[in-house]
Amino acid sequence: MKTLTLVRHAKSSWKDRSLSDRERPLNNRGDRDAPVMAKRIADAGIRPSLIVSSPAVRAWTTARIVAGELGYPLEFLQREDDLYLASLDGWLDVVAAQDNGFNNLMLFGHNPGLTDFANFLSPGLTNNVPTVGVVSVTIDRDDWLLYERPEVELVVYDYPKKQ
Repeated sequence: MKTLTLVRHAKSSWKDRSLSDRERPLNNRGDRDAPVMAKRIADAGIRPSLIVSSPAVRAWTTARIVAGELGYPLEFLQREDDLYLASLDGWLDVVAAQDNGFNNLMLFGHNPGLTDFANFLSPGLTNNVPTVGVVSVTIDRDDWLLYERPEVELVVYDYPKKQ
């Protein structure tokens, strides 16, 4: 049994137009929402054995906030260039590349690919995973090869404005 959790980065700032897209930090709302969602992830009992993030500052910062709340060692966080603005195929490739010894994988990235991947796993789930939205599924298999849509059970779909 595998658990896969997708987290979209928290809201980012466009204030400094001189920064590249990869360098944009979180804005005030992102700084506020990321710890709230980190707590909700912890309260849902999600305990990743591996956390992998896009290297973009907004995704990496969100990953660090969530990892801290979960007690995940920050030195074990991994950056994966292929998650930066990844398409559905890119997400599938990153997941497939993970060691099968990790049973609970958490990935941080960007839309539209993250929403596409969430809907691939759970068809019709949403037309948009909001910023710092979380989608977690369990998958009844022993490997991370998900190219053919696996049967999954949706465990969590949560986001800051969800009541």
